[in-house]
Amino acid sequence: MSDCYELFLTCPKSLEGLLVEEATQLGLQEVREQVAVVRGQGDLETAYRLCLWSRLANRVLLVLARFPVQNAEDLYQGVLAVDWHDHLMSSGSLAVEFSGHGSGIDNTHFGALKVKDAVVDKLRTADGVRPSIDKVNPDLRIHLRLEKGEAILSLDLAGHSLHQRGYRLQQGAAPLKENLAAAILIRAGWPRIAAEGGALADPMCGVGTFLVEAAMMAADMAPNLKRERWGFSNWLGHVPALWKKLHEEARARADAGLAKPPLWIRGYEGDPRLIQPGRNNIERAGLGDWVKIYQGELATFEPRPDQNQKGLVVSNPPYGERLGDEASLLYLYQNLGERLRQACLGWEAAVFTGAPELGKRMGIRSHKQYAFWNGALACKLLLLKVLPEQFVTGERRAAGDESRSAPQNEPARLSEGGQMFANRLQKNLKQLGKWARKEGIQCYRLYDADMPEYALAIDLYGDRVHVQEYAPPRSIDPEKAQARLLDALAAIPQALDVDPANVVVKRRERQSGTRQYERQGSEGRFLEVVEGGVKLLVNLTDYLDTGLFLDHRPMRMRIQREAAGKRFLNLFCYTATASVHAAKGGARSTTSVDLSKTYLDWARRNLSLNGFSDKHKLQQGDVMAWLAEDRGEYDMIFIDPPTFSNSKRMEGVFDVQRDQVQLLDLAMARLAPGGVLYFSNNFRKFELDEGLAARYAVTEISAETIDPDFARNTKIHRAWRLATR
Repeated sequence: MSDCYELFLTCPKSLEGLLVEEATQLGLQEVREQVAVVRGQGDLETAYRLCLWSRLANRVLLVLARFPVQNAEDLYQGVLAVDWHDHLMSSGSLAVEFSGHGSGIDNTHFGALKVKDAVVDKLRTADGVRPSIDKVNPDLRIHLRLEKGEAILSLDLAGHSLHQRGYRLQQGAAPLKENLAAAILIRAGWPRIAAEGGALADPMCGVGTFLVEAAMMAADMAPNLKRERWGFSNWLGHVPALWKKLHEEARARADAGLAKPPLWIRGYEGDPRLIQPGRNNIERAGLGDWVKIYQGELATFEPRPDQNQKGLVVSNPPYGERLGDEASLLYLYQNLGERLRQACLGWEAAVFTGAPELGKRMGIRSHKQYAFWNGALACKLLLLKVLPEQFVTGERRAAGDESRSAPQNEPARLSEGGQMFANRLQKNLKQLGKWARKEGIQCYRLYDADMPEYALAIDLYGDRVHVQEYAPPRSIDPEKAQARLLDALAAIPQALDVDPANVVVKRRERQSGTRQYERQGSEGRFLEVVEGGVKLLVNLTDYLDTGLFLDHRPMRMRIQREAAGKRFLNLFCYTATASVHAAKGGARSTTSVDLSKTYLDWARRNLSLNGFSDKHKLQQGDVMAWLAEDRGEYDMIFIDPPTFSNSKRMEGVFDVQRDQVQLLDLAMARLAPGGVLYFSNNFRKFELDEGLAARYAVTEISAETIDPDFARNTKIHRAWRLATR
């Protein structure tokens, strides 16, 4: 074989440019860049050096052959033509990875099978000995890429991906791959900062990937120095003496680097469960003297290197995937920006984010941005200089003032729209807060899309804020809608003087079936609130609704006032808040019916919280079927059905417009003489069937069931009072 080979280096998409620079420095020649691939020419020593020293590549592929392919037989014959006896023993093991399609080969598994068959047929001995298949640790890993009618057949010299350095056996929930972390550090200028003796700090370090990669760069340690198994280890073309020479040179460089005074490299992590795994990773990398991890929250982050030296702050904040993450992430970015301005003046910073819009909320201009891909997620690296002239929030400090005495609790400066939104919230709070205090109301709606461009519903639950974002129309630019949401979220804590941790955000869209009642999270945090003298449990995080429909407050208070001595029936009871009010008002008994066991358990807790249990029944079942079978008699009935329901636990589908007559006739049949039925629903287009007024005394009471906090949205529900004639 020739002393010079065609080499392919694979890498994550967006690292190609950096890999070109690195591979050139490591000796690769005639270097060219493709998507997720860098190719060039080099001898075996260059190939080994790339395996050992590349911080960015995933694999180093040594090309054995290129040949045209028009069909599966061409593929087989082209692979068969290679003298595999130069590469693998007949008793060895192999794995085949196949990519691409065309030439009648559209299934990668089929393509890999044809490659495997050709290699095995070539090496099969007269007595039947042939290579076996080992997909985990084969003696030889073969790659074949089929593209535009040409096959490129290669050996994988790395074996397992080069990003797997071997030190990170324990990791957090969403770790960066090691080569992506290295690329971020290189783009952030860490090699330059390290050469100048600078420091590095990661305020949200997880299990320490940035820290270890940074220390290996600073100590001149080859990233794969400690790897024991390679793709070339059992390759017959392997030259152990050449590899030993390169490995010993790398070992000597690492020893010399580690013998130098260590740089100040520190990580801080708020989750105590990640501290020991992070420290274990550092010890496995052999960097215990260089890197330290401490438990600490972002809010208290303040790097304190010796001799007041400066350096780089690097961070990969959480991306957010759960319902309501927008608020917590916004405040996290604001907090990060605040800590940088207050504790890291004169430092450089690199923030790797999957939400660039949030990056703008840190209050510091980025002087450079780089696009990266983290798997399939488009991300950006924001590079910042933490200097007063770059600040876009609060009062700028005088240029050249590099003291650490920054103003404490410096609030984020709101955009013009955000300030207008804050002003509206404060106006509403002044008006509605006075009414709520007078009426003893703890939970109420403060804002309901008063300003069309800020399409939110904001409810107060004591010192907690529950924000629902109405899905914007398709005609609205999603980026503008997101920017307005972030403006609003930035304004809420300032305008209402609440802890950002007490703000929960959800998106409300048109719901089908029972989706609005389905579980959205699993935090299980219940908050006790008071309404009309009763205690109720709400959950602001786990469901789209909270367990308490605020617009029905007047109806619940009416029920409480009228319930004394009566037998009360609550249909589609949800968390049975109306039943608790009836019990508080002195109801002789209450019966609450709902299909959901989850909500009936919640209802049981609401009743027990107020000392009610023995006379108050909870019935699980489809309301229509339950009414058809029930023979009880009730003095007061409350019905607040969903607009539409197709639960698997009920027969058929419930539609409030279509099924209202059957529902109300069944319920009125259970009403005692002189009793009253209250019927309500929130279907905007609902029309009460005219025939009902011919059989019952029907009075619409919608206006009487709207409190001042819903005065702007009088169509939130409609309500009627029904009695026998």
